[in-house]
Amino acid sequence: MALLSADSPWRRFDWPFFLPILGLAIISLVVLYSAGEQDAGLVLGQAARMSIALGAFFLAAAVPPRLYALLAPYLYAGTLLLLVLVPFIGSSGMGAQRWIELGPITIQPSEIIKLVLPMALAAFLSHQEYPPKPTVLATCLAMILLPTGLVMMQPDLGTAVLIGASGLVILFLSGAHWGYFAGLGGLVLAALPSAWYMLHDYQRQRVLGFLNPEADPHGTGYHIIQSKIAIGSGGMTGKGWLNGTQAQLDFLPERHTDFIFAVMSEEFGLIGGVALLSLYLLLTMRGLVIAFRSRDIYSRLVASGLSTIFFFYVVINISMTTGLLPVVGVPLPLVSYGGSSLLALMGGLGLVMGISMRRGR
Repeated sequence: MALLSADSPWRRFDWPFFLPILGLAIISLVVLYSAGEQDAGLVLGQAARMSIALGAFFLAAAVPPRLYALLAPYLYAGTLLLLVLVPFIGSSGMGAQRWIELGPITIQPSEIIKLVLPMALAAFLSHQEYPPKPTVLATCLAMILLPTGLVMMQPDLGTAVLIGASGLVILFLSGAHWGYFAGLGGLVLAALPSAWYMLHDYQRQRVLGFLNPEADPHGTGYHIIQSKIAIGSGGMTGKGWLNGTQAQLDFLPERHTDFIFAVMSEEFGLIGGVALLSLYLLLTMRGLVIAFRSRDIYSRLVASGLSTIFFFYVVINISMTTGLLPVVGVPLPLVSYGGSSLLALMGGLGLVMGISMRRGR
């Protein structure tokens, strides 16, 4: 009964924010059944992961934002320690060392830091003057570069880019002058020739495949070519559920993870793709509304930052599947098959829900 008391934040549960999440979860299970060769076990496994992630969502929403602000520095330090330990005690898979096994539990610190870094930056910046001074920005850049560099060493370039971007989004929203970002962009462009030789061979091949996929249609360009064929062949209304030839005939690789948007576009067409993007846009816009209604700096930065970063993930995945960006292994949020990314994203969205339920207090 305490949940229903007049003073309970759960009475202010934000349904406009939650319903798009529920819609994306349903779409995920429907498309996964087709992408996973109609394997009911795959769908049930993902449904179980979603149930756990939904539990994390409500648990995160139950914690007051001020407690997150107090814990953020310790969470950041703990996650950074886990990233340092990955090369020494981490387990390997798919050519990279990214996981730490703690008994029956497997932790991927790079997924945790994507949520913890914005929280830590927001907590730090909420106690600084507005706009942030150069010394404050330098401290923030150090906080961003440490986990970004550690993740790049695993190696996981796609996740490292997302971590760095998540930190820069918080800095931008905190009021940092645009000139700092222009200067940083110039430094990145100047470093690109040197960075090319620092990439692993498979990473360079991905970039070359992105620039000219037809040069190696059966190798580095295969993913992009097949994905574009699937998306284009869907037309306006699609071929129908379970009738996508690229997916059902096993032409499209990674179709239940990174390229699940191509499966949906082939089977449900442009209309289905626009409907999916509309749910993402509704969720993002509602998150920004929650941020604008928040009364304290920390809640405003976290809600706007996590909402913007969430949509940024969507843009990267869809750009990757349509050939506008290189293939970097970024899943489609809340739709692609997986556990670690889903759990981290739902935890972050739960934090935004918690801010919404307490925005007037």
